[in-house]
Formats: sequence, structure tokens, C-alpha cells
Amino acid sequence: MSLLKTRAQIEKMRESGRIVARTLRICSESIVPGKTTPKDLDTLAHRLIQESGGVPSFLGYRDYPAATCISVNNVVVHGIPTAVPLQEGDLISLDFGVLKDGWHADGAWTYAVGKVSPEAQRLMNVTRESLMQGIAKARVGNRIGDIGAAVQRYCESNGYGVVRELVGHGIGQKLHEEPSNVPMYGKPGKGDPIREGMTMCIEPMINQGTHRVVFLDDKWTVVTADGKLSAHFEHTIAVTRDGPEILTQE
Repeated sequence: MSLLKTRAQIEKMRESGRIVARTLRICSESIVPGKTTPKDLDTLAHRLIQESGGVPSFLGYRDYPAATCISVNNVVVHGIPTAVPLQEGDLISLDFGVLKDGWHADGAWTYAVGKVSPEAQRLMNVTRESLMQGIAKARVGNRIGDIGAAVQRYCESNGYGVVRELVGHGIGQKLHEEPSNVPMYGKPGKGDPIREGMTMCIEPMINQGTHRVVFLDDKWTVVTADGKLSAHFEHTIAVTRDGPEILTQE
């Protein structure tokens, strides 16, 4: 059963979401090809979150060792920040959560490092648009399957693979709560009904090639099975009687 939130509780989540959005923006503006490392960005994000009165949701979660997940090129999600400098043409995804006053928000965005190939830019554009199409289906009267069906239809029609093994999730006083399974694929009209007061993370993870992924030995890092690029965009949203509201924006 989904945990339905009051307007006051949603406003608390919105404050956490603003910190997520601001931190993403400042970190993205700090990327310098050949110089900036994922560890630099993790350190910056951690500081920005704390200065805003928040706590990094990911740090220590199931023993995760950093404040952020930073995934480069063929890393789909959960990349552990390294000291390897980012290079011109890379794609980098920043993914993290913020806990403030007892409420979480979680967001992710994929950025170009310098100038990227037209193919990489197209992957980012399609993935970002699929996020918005999925969010548009998060309406009272629809079902969870409508969200994933919209994402899948759009991405596959553009020739991309939609990751199955990793899904969106409910969020609130816990980083992961009901609905525990918000897939980015599926069939319209299937799954749990979407109700007013639901809060969830919608997060397409879209691969340039096959949808298949490989989990590395560090137990966290997930890469594309064929070594091709991946992109990841995520918003925390709230379902209201007037439609979905994005909480992870400034």
C-alpha cells in the first residue's frame, strides 16, 4: 500500500528537492574536461547539501561509500566516484538524494562533458524527454504501468534499450518506500492505481544499445552489457488532484 502524503508533507519534500536541484546545477557548472574528477563532484555535492541544512541520503545507505552516485559513459547507475578526470566527449550522470527535516528527495541528471557526439546528445535528449512523458502519466486514475509504458514506447521507438533490472520507487520519510516498484517499461492500465498524495521517483535509465546490463564485482556499479553509452534522468514527483508536481527543481 502506497504511503499517501499531505500537502504539508509534500512541501517538506519539496524543500529537500530544491537542494537536490541546486546541487545538481552547481556541480554541473563545475565540470572542466581533463581536470574535474567524479570525486571532486562528490566532495562538492556533499558540502553543498550540508550547507543547505540537508544530509546526503546515499552516504552509508546499505554501506554505500559516497554522497553521490556518479556514472560515466557506459555506466548505467551507481558508479562509485573515482579520481579519474573526466574527458571531453564523456557523458556523466549525477544521482543523489537529500534528507532534510525527516523527508527525502532524489534526483539524477546526465550532462555532456564539453562537446559530445551527436549520437550521445540524441541519447540524452530522448532520455530526458521520456522522463517528462512518464511524469505526465502520473495522474489520479492512471496506473503505475502507464508511466513505464510511456517511457518504453518513446525510447524504443527511437531505437534505444530500456533497462529492466532497475526501477523507480516510492520515496518520503524513507529513501525507498511503497510503491517499491515503478518500472520504466510495462503495459498501459496495469499495476497499482495512482492515487492523490503518492510521491515517487521516476527515473528512465536508457541504453544506446541493448537493454541488458551487468553488475560489477563492487556490488554497486551497473554497466551496459555491450559497452555502449547510457543516460539517466530522475525527478521526485508528487501526485496531486491537478496532476503531477515535480519536487526536484529550484
